[in-house]
Amino acid sequence: MSIYITGDTHRDFDRIEDFCHSYGTSKEDILIILGDAGINFFLDQRDELLKGELSQYPITLFCIHGNHEEYPSEISSYEEMEWHGGKVFYEEDYPNLIFAQDGEIYDFDGKKAVVLGGAYSVDKYYRLRNGIPWFDTEQPDDSVKEYAEKQLDKVGWSVDFVFSHTVPLSYEPRWAFLPSINQAMVDKSMEKWLEEIFNRLSFEQWYAGHYHVDCSEGNVNIIFEEIEELY
Repeated sequence: MSIYITGDTHRDFDRIEDFCHSYGTSKEDILIILGDAGINFFLDQRDELLKGELSQYPITLFCIHGNHEEYPSEISSYEEMEWHGGKVFYEEDYPNLIFAQDGEIYDFDGKKAVVLGGAYSVDKYYRLRNGIPWFDTEQPDDSVKEYAEKQLDKVGWSVDFVFSHTVPLSYEPRWAFLPSINQAMVDKSMEKWLEEIFNRLSFEQWYAGHYHVDCSEGNVNIIFEEIEELY
């Protein structure tokens, strides 16, 4: 089993398909998508068609919650199961499409990874005005944050990896911000909470998506189109 990691796909999986063929992957291998996979976006037949296509890929997708998709707990077709030591959402028809539960800690060959998904959509009002799906579950509520912190208590605030969608506040790539967005109007509560987590947590590497750039600062890595082997 190999474990890979990449950033947002927003329903475009061409690079994933090419990667699978180039590397000869199988469904024993795992590709972590750091939010905004976009698989649960339209909540209609379009999503089912996409899932049908992805179910044929020779890889298992482990999707972190982003801000351009519905949280699977709000979709009646999803069930819960235990997977790599933590709870996940899945559908029987698409067993290689696995969705993380925020706050869970997963075990990958003895390496612990906490998932802290979600982010604020800077395009929220544009989407609402134009009939494009927007989801009020895009950021974790206080109960999810409390659950995550209790899970971290159990492991003494020490993990190997953090998988999130956005990043701690001090690691925002401000140079990549869209100039048309007034940052004073952007809800930074998620980034502020992640900053608190960052300051308390012992970890090896932090991985996030969201910003559509590939860059690293210290042990915080933002990934977009690159596909990296986790270890």
